[in-house]
Amino acid sequence: MRRIPLVPRPDWQKIAEDNGFFFHHIDGEIYWDESACYALTLEEIETGLEDPAQELADMCLDLAAEVVNSEELLDALAIPPLFRDMVRDSWQRNEPSLYGRFDLAYDGHGPAKLYEYNADTPTALYEAAYFQWLWLEDRIRDGALPQDADQFNSIHERLVESFVGFGVSGPMHFASMKDSEEDRATVEYLLDCARQAGIDGRQIYMEDIGADSQGLLVDPDDRAIHWLFKLYPWELMWNDEYAPLLPKCDTTFVEPAWKMVLSNKGILPLLWERHPGHPNLLPAWFHDMTKAPPVSDYVVKPLLSREGANIYVFRDHRQVFAADGRYGKEGYVGQQLCPPPYVDGQGPVCGVWIVGGKSCGLGIREDQSPITSNLSRFIPHCIME
Repeated sequence: MRRIPLVPRPDWQKIAEDNGFFFHHIDGEIYWDESACYALTLEEIETGLEDPAQELADMCLDLAAEVVNSEELLDALAIPPLFRDMVRDSWQRNEPSLYGRFDLAYDGHGPAKLYEYNADTPTALYEAAYFQWLWLEDRIRDGALPQDADQFNSIHERLVESFVGFGVSGPMHFASMKDSEEDRATVEYLLDCARQAGIDGRQIYMEDIGADSQGLLVDPDDRAIHWLFKLYPWELMWNDEYAPLLPKCDTTFVEPAWKMVLSNKGILPLLWERHPGHPNLLPAWFHDMTKAPPVSDYVVKPLLSREGANIYVFRDHRQVFAADGRYGKEGYVGQQLCPPPYVDGQGPVCGVWIVGGKSCGLGIREDQSPITSNLSRFIPHCIME
C-alpha cells in the first residue's frame, strides 16, 4: 500500500461539477483530493481488505440475530423500549439492508483493524462508487496510471442489483435533510441507482414528511410513503415528534430498524467478547469512568455519534486529544488505540463498502488528525502490482 503523488487533472473541478459533485470543497477546504492516490496490490485488496470486511459483515449479522432477542443486550446498546419490538419485527421479517461501511486501519502489512461500522447512514458513497471510478478511467486515458490499473469498486453495480432484489412495488421515497448538500447529493445518487433498477423513485426532505389521520407517513403531496430510504439516523428519529408513530406505520425503512443494533458502537465490545483475539478486531469494552481500562493507550467513543464527534484519545491513561460534539448521553465504549498508518504526515482510513451484504468497494479518507471527521479528505485509490 503506497501513497503516490500525482498532478491533478487540470479541469477536475469542472468535471466534478458537471457530474453533480458540488461538495468537492467543504467549508472552503478541499475534500476531494487527487494530488495523490493510494496504490494497493490485488493481494492487499482481496486478502487484506475484501475478505476481512466480508467476515466482519457476517459476524455482525450473527451478532444482530442475538441482540434483537435479548433485552439485556438492547439495554446495553441504549435502544429505547418504544423501538425494541420494531427492531425485532424488522429482523424477523428479513427487511432488506442496502449498505454500510467498515472503517479500517490498514497499511498493507499486518491485518486490517476495525475502527467502527457505519451501518445506518454512511456518506462518501457517490465519490467512492462513481467519481473515483471516473477518475481512474481519466488517469488511465491520460497516461498518469498504467493501462492495467484497476480499482476495488463494484459498488454501483451492487447498489442497482440490491434495489432490484428489494421487489419494490409502487413508489419509493428518498429523503435527506435540507441543510446538507452532501446528503442531498448522496440521496440523488441512490435515487438514480434505484431508477436504473426500475423503481419509481421520488426525492423529498425529512422535514416535509408528515402523517395522515391514521398515523401513516405521507409526503408533501399527501401520498403514502410505503418505502423510505432515509439518510437520517435512527437515533435522531427516536426523538422526533412522530417517533411514537414509527413502530405502528406501514413504511418499510431503508436502512431497516434492525440496523439500530449494528450502527451502535456498542457492537465493538460485543464482537470482541464473542471473538476474542480476532485478527481484525481491537480489544473493546463498555467504558466505565470509575474503572481502569484494560489497556493504557485507548480511545473512548460514544455509543452513538457521527463524523468523529466526542471521541477522546488517551496515552498512558492521559487524555491527549478530544473532539467536540453533542453526543455521549447514552454511554461510551473504549477501544484499544490503533493509530492509522501515517504516510507523508497523513493518516489514511480504509472504508470498505458492504452493499446487499457483500464486500464490494473501497474509499479512503485521510487526515493529519488522529480522528477522521467530515472534513477529512477523500483520496482515490487504484490496484497496481
